[in-house]
Amino acid sequence: MEKLQLIINSIRKGKNLPELEDITPEMNLRSDLEFTSFDLAELTVKIEDEFDVDIFEDGLVNTIGEIIVKLGK
Repeated sequence: MEKLQLIINSIRKGKNLPELEDITPEMNLRSDLEFTSFDLAELTVKIEDEFDVDIFEDGLVNTIGEIIVKLGK
């Protein structure tokens, strides 16, 4: 989950948002992390590069927990 947090914080930093100290499975990508569709596309690419998994392959992903399930962690 640490690598995922680093990816999320790199996207937040690019948006001039503060880094998150912790992420939890319940966090919503749009409402809690303030990610737009563009940010989600960037997240998908970075996760695929790091973990070789397309998190949106089987449909929408809305929470950190859903990403963790897709990554098999």
